Amino acid sequence: MPDMTHAREIMVRRHIAGRGVRDPWVLGAMGEVPRELFVGEHQAERAYEDAPLPIGAGQTISQPYIVGLMIEAAQIRPGDRVLEVGAGSGYAAAVMARIAGEVFAIERHVELAQLASLRFAELFYDNITLRTGDGTLGWPEAAPFDAIIAAAGGPSVPKALKRQLAIGGRLVMPVGEQSRRQRLIKLTRTAADVFEEEDLGEVVFVPLIGDQGWAPDEHSLGAGAIAAEAPSFRTHPAETPLPELIRRAAERLPALDDPSAFGRLFERFGDARVVLLGEATHGTSEFYRARGAITRWLIEERGFEIVALEADWPDAASLDRFARHRPPAPVEMEPPFSRFPSWMWRNAEMKVFTEWLRDHNRFRAPEARAGIYGLDLYGLGGSIRAVIAYLDRVDPEAAAVARERYACLTPWTEAPQDYGREGDAGGQGRCEAGAVKMLLDLLDRRMAYAAADGDDFLDASENARLVRDAEAYYRAMYRGAAESWNLRDRHMFEALEAVMKARGPDAKAVVWAHNAHIGDARFTEMGTARGELNLGQLCRERFGKEAALIGFGAGGGTVAAASDWDGPMEVKRINPPLDGSYERLMELGERPHCLIDLRNEDNEELRYRLLRPRLERFIGVIYRPETERWSHYSECSLPQQFDAYVWFSKTSAVTPLSGRQRAGPDETYPFGL
Repeated sequence: MPDMTHAREIMVRRHIAGRGVRDPWVLGAMGEVPRELFVGEHQAERAYEDAPLPIGAGQTISQPYIVGLMIEAAQIRPGDRVLEVGAGSGYAAAVMARIAGEVFAIERHVELAQLASLRFAELFYDNITLRTGDGTLGWPEAAPFDAIIAAAGGPSVPKALKRQLAIGGRLVMPVGEQSRRQRLIKLTRTAADVFEEEDLGEVVFVPLIGDQGWAPDEHSLGAGAIAAEAPSFRTHPAETPLPELIRRAAERLPALDDPSAFGRLFERFGDARVVLLGEATHGTSEFYRARGAITRWLIEERGFEIVALEADWPDAASLDRFARHRPPAPVEMEPPFSRFPSWMWRNAEMKVFTEWLRDHNRFRAPEARAGIYGLDLYGLGGSIRAVIAYLDRVDPEAAAVARERYACLTPWTEAPQDYGREGDAGGQGRCEAGAVKMLLDLLDRRMAYAAADGDDFLDASENARLVRDAEAYYRAMYRGAAESWNLRDRHMFEALEAVMKARGPDAKAVVWAHNAHIGDARFTEMGTARGELNLGQLCRERFGKEAALIGFGAGGGTVAAASDWDGPMEVKRINPPLDGSYERLMELGERPHCLIDLRNEDNEELRYRLLRPRLERFIGVIYRPETERWSHYSECSLPQQFDAYVWFSKTSAVTPLSGRQRAGPDETYPFGL
């Protein structure tokens, strides 16, 4: 067997520490235990993937991250006596044995227990005692335990395990009424009959079978676990070819020229509070048209009233005024979407959707009209001008203060990145105080300002928020990519929350943004290797199952993109997907245009088989086919990243609107040419 030391180091760095496990005892132990010896020989090469793997007896070894997470939560320390329920192949017990004084492990499958005992002997782990039996009853004669970990989920924490926990001891176990979806619970015993409970989030474990767990005839699955949102299907990966599973799961997309039929296919997501619609590129016509059709359905049939874009607030405000029959801004602002990349929102596909929304709103009461809002923070100059223009109308004295405070930033509005560079060189944050104080002053006067016009106040306050966050963003650009990215996506999430709050407690939103923003970062290299979060992750953490994350992908065709930042738009041909990528698998599935619902229980085997991180393509406003592998691919676990995936085998570039936008009559603004 080849030396797996390097692979083990990568696993610990990327999948354990990279996802937030910080306990040095845990990281050290997982860096020492050879996981390849705890899986079947045919799975040894995959031992350090962050995924569950078959171990025999129809069971699996748990995902490395979940092992690290649970051991860290149990706060195991040298000298501790630990009980593990559901030992499986013995991997987690071996990790704990590298830390604790003694480990007592229970496994109900005799063949697995025998194999685990042999592994412990071969590796000289002589502080582990293993037996077969009903783990729900614990190990009374060895109690009390400083820590108890259960590697299977029960309807509740067994009373026997609670009794065997020492005062001050910690128990970590998945609990839930559903056998395949639970909450990971940590109990700390603070007194004889007093337990403090902490919810560590949603996970998916196989059922805990036994006297104080599930009955064997109710649930027949065995040990093994994976992180939140992942299924626990037990079929061997080689049994059914993946392309065949994709063909079975694929639901044909209706034609885009029938938006009603297309949107109806996404009715299943209508109960969500937030539906996030992605895109694999910033310049693909089919993505815009599909999002338009889905959003139309959600607005017309399910009461959604917010369309939030990966666009700057002042630019999107021009679309909102048009769509909601509000007059153009009273003060002439910079033409919307006139900065690079202008084609991203200033295109024929977006025009069609915005004009539809205007027609939809025509005979609705103003407060019931669906609106368009920008979440991004690049429009520094436009936002400064918008705040001052608003205050000129409602509070001239405050406008004078705003001019004074923003004077520090105004020289940099054409090239704000230069402000960040200069600030990093020595004047860091010199404009920060004014930007922060301006936002706070606006919010302090919320009641007085909003009474006159709530929409105008929301516009002004979000522009002030953009100025504050953009000032910090451009400084952060020179301190590290993760810091600036995280600041940007937190800003987008806060802007979304502000709009939903302004629209009322039952407000429902559709978000249009790149897959990099709407797919859960925790299951991509963004989160596992670079320490980045994103809008999709924040929405899942805030809204839970009321957030639906829908990714979009494409195999080939053309895309609108530039070769360099601030370069001209080109129509470029997309390279065929790389072998080993999700896109290549979708091509092999031979379904040209389809939806794969990753929440559908009928697709559980496919979800399980796709869990292993693979390459996924990301094209933004820049596309460089000559360096595509390094410029545009990243490793992701697609079934955990998204709730559903929309696939187009061939796509075409968006159609940009030519000429300089100008403010015209209501019927043509802001698209009048």
